[in-house]
Amino acid sequence: MRRAKLKLAVFASVSAVLLAFTVPADRYFDIAKSLDIFATLVKEVNANYVDEVDPKKLIDTGINGMLEQLDPYTDYIPKENSEAFSIQTTGEYAGIGALVGLINHKTVITNPYLGFPAHRAGIQVGDELISVDGKSVQGKPTNESSALLKGVPQTEVEIEVKRYGEPGNLKFRLIRQKIKISNVTYQGLIDGDLGYIKLDEFTPGAGREVADALTKLKTQGATKLILDLRDNPGGSLYEAVNIVNIFIPKGKEVVSTRGKASESNKTYSTLNNPVDLEIPLVILTSGGSASASEIVAGSLQDYDRALLVGQRTFGKGLVQTTRQLAYDAQLKITTAKYYIPSGRCIQAIDYAHRHSDGSVAKFPDSLKREFKTKIGRKVYDGAGLDPDLAVGPETVSTPTVELISSGLIFDFASKYCGEHRPSPKSMKSFRLSDSDYNQFVSWIGSQKFVYTSELENKVESVIASAKNEKYFDQLQSSLDELKNKIVLMHNSDFAHYKDEIMHALEQEIAFHYQLVQGQIDVSIDTDSEISAAKKLLADQGRFKQLLSPQ
Repeated sequence: MRRAKLKLAVFASVSAVLLAFTVPADRYFDIAKSLDIFATLVKEVNANYVDEVDPKKLIDTGINGMLEQLDPYTDYIPKENSEAFSIQTTGEYAGIGALVGLINHKTVITNPYLGFPAHRAGIQVGDELISVDGKSVQGKPTNESSALLKGVPQTEVEIEVKRYGEPGNLKFRLIRQKIKISNVTYQGLIDGDLGYIKLDEFTPGAGREVADALTKLKTQGATKLILDLRDNPGGSLYEAVNIVNIFIPKGKEVVSTRGKASESNKTYSTLNNPVDLEIPLVILTSGGSASASEIVAGSLQDYDRALLVGQRTFGKGLVQTTRQLAYDAQLKITTAKYYIPSGRCIQAIDYAHRHSDGSVAKFPDSLKREFKTKIGRKVYDGAGLDPDLAVGPETVSTPTVELISSGLIFDFASKYCGEHRPSPKSMKSFRLSDSDYNQFVSWIGSQKFVYTSELENKVESVIASAKNEKYFDQLQSSLDELKNKIVLMHNSDFAHYKDEIMHALEQEIAFHYQLVQGQIDVSIDTDSEISAAKKLLADQGRFKQLLSPQ
């Protein structure tokens, strides 16, 4: 009986597929046969495998394994994961408005969103979460803590935290509310008449937020603008169109999508009157700028409306849509590729043609095709967007990376802020003193911080190779001398990388004090891409030259 029901479900699924697409008869037979084999296989494993199995877990693993053969963006979303998926796509949930994370085995508040219940109540970055409604969360996974903090809007929740420098734990009673995460995380004048907008997301409302920010900046005197899309992974295609519409006229094509199903072939054009057609505009990009970020940057580059400054973008030219499945499950599936106004697709990886080992490769520069912008500038497809003015990414040393990833920079910032209250009024001029840095180095010594540099790893690899190839005895004295020199250099890392480590500390302390606003304020003067954009916007001759056909 169970097998009959399972077969019925299988053939019902096949029928649904046939209704959606025209499938050749031989392909229909292959689908039906394979699904029947899969159903009977699951039944036999469930009935006869020597140990008890979880059929749902097995099937989910099979589904995910199948989708891995396509691309990283096609995902199966079971019912139990639908809430997290909704939060990711809409930026909305009900809770206290705070992110929690695990730092050095402690569950801590990592980001109380500005203006929401946690922030309004005075909860701070670095507060260690002890309990939620009397239930201890110490030692628990962060997803359990997050689940306890979320709930029905207008319900009360009590949280207990431990804060550095406070003699006892602090308790807060908060009222949950709907949380809509802002897309624009910073807006302000950073240099006289230069406006700056940092856009981190493309959830619903992003276009309105950018338009409002620009309007506000113009009333404050902005005559030039930087739009920062660095490390913005994208989101809603519609919001990308809305943002492009801020800077170009109504009725202009922004992006088109082309896929296998006819419903995937669409053209998206601007629908509204623009906010500003003239303001000189620079868009900052990085290797983490993807998808909707690339639609905005690429379309404005194609219309010669903006110059891109920074690094080549990620190269995600694939469009995903969500399809409803049985039992409230969902499928996020790649249905098309998108093409910006010049006609180029910036997809960097060809997932349809894998190597024999299953790996995929980026399109080589030699296969990139030339296109033209509206006024005839040369642009290329196939591997993301090339900036009009390239600025190399800042390199970060191994000790700095290790200090950040270990959570020790975060912990010291919590300690520093606990000892230095109240917060400075502005972080723009905030700098640590040599005495502060020496205290940090001393504190790090008490934390037994140990790391292995990339150079040390390579020397160990050379030693292992020398032993394998029987050369170690002849090379031992030289290798030992090299190791000793590296150890001496290693011991001086805190002096050698002082400026870099101090800047990482200042950024984290600024975030602890004033969230993203403080973090950007303390970094603007040392940010190489912002500095390059400021210089370019100040030199209108150079700006116009880059916007001319070469």
